[in-house]
Amino acid sequence: MGLGFSFLPVGAFAAVALAFVLLVAYEMWEAMVHIVETPTNRFMDVVVGMAGFLPAFFLLSPLLFTVPRIEVFVAVLAVDAGMSFFGWRASQKAAALQKSLRARYIKERANLMKRKALLEENFKRDIQ
Repeated sequence: MGLGFSFLPVGAFAAVALAFVLLVAYEMWEAMVHIVETPTNRFMDVVVGMAGFLPAFFLLSPLLFTVPRIEVFVAVLAVDAGMSFFGWRASQKAAALQKSLRARYIKERANLMKRKALLEENFKRDIQ
């Protein structure tokens, strides 16, 4: 984001503010589409995003001419997209596993409850 913002005709303060707003807005979007994360994770996503934005915008982009800056931007964007895709796939697998384990738990719990009721019935009959 820091390299991308270096192409925009905005000042440093506006770029930092816009980056922060976009990071927070993305976290809000994740919450709206029911991507489950802890509050600490949401907070750290914004902190780490800003920690990456600031050096890229203020330190790296002034050192690079336009063409190398575009090349680095595209390379970082490709790596980020790939990592995001694999992270999303892993979260989908985890959600499917959780659903499967929850269904198994419910089934096993129902079996245990039936067994408990049967044992209680047998116990009452045995004491009579």
